Amino acid sequence: MKHLVVLTGAGMSAESGIKTFRDADGLWEGHDVMEVASPEGFRANPELVLDFYNQRRRQLFEVMPNTAHFALAELEKDYHVSIITQNVDDLHERAGSTKVIHLHGELLKARSTYDDTDIIDWTKDIVMGDKCKRGHQIRPHIVWFGEAVPMIDPAISICDTADVLLIIGTSLQVYPAASLMHYAPTNTPTFYIDPRPAVSSSENINVIAESATQGIEIFKQNLKSLL
Repeated sequence: MKHLVVLTGAGMSAESGIKTFRDADGLWEGHDVMEVASPEGFRANPELVLDFYNQRRRQLFEVMPNTAHFALAELEKDYHVSIITQNVDDLHERAGSTKVIHLHGELLKARSTYDDTDIIDWTKDIVMGDKCKRGHQIRPHIVWFGEAVPMIDPAISICDTADVLLIIGTSLQVYPAASLMHYAPTNTPTFYIDPRPAVSSSENINVIAESATQGIEIFKQNLKSLL
């Protein structure tokens, strides 16, 4: 079974109603990203940061996977599909995808501020005073700017085995995630779906300048003829 590796970014979930950084000129729901997505921001105002992610978590329960999420899950019937996402939502899983790596963490998990490997499932608000098993404050399980990306090595290993690479809804400007496409084997057919593509079509990259839900249908037709 051929291995389809999919890299997804904020544009994947935009049509489900989750806003992207780019749509807000670098702001995230009206906040400077460094205020709500950095260790420094958390140290300066932990209540603000916790409230910000509490709102994002509540929003997640109000949205649904879109047809692009379901289309990727459906492809598992005919291909070995691995999804590597920059998104912190669970829409891929809710659509039925079974092999998903979250590079930047997950909204529905929390972790200890003392031990970043102490990760727990968490579906309600996080407030000051919520503690891990060792008695330390917990925080959102989100990889903030300036922090290491623990899942990058497994993601690189997955990309190294790709027969086809599909990139959906990412600006290709956030590293190290943006570098993953370069770990696919030489001459791997690559498709890039984004309404505002950051790259142009070339010998190995086929750009589909559409939204995720429209572009995935075009990709599926290309995939049939390719494999």
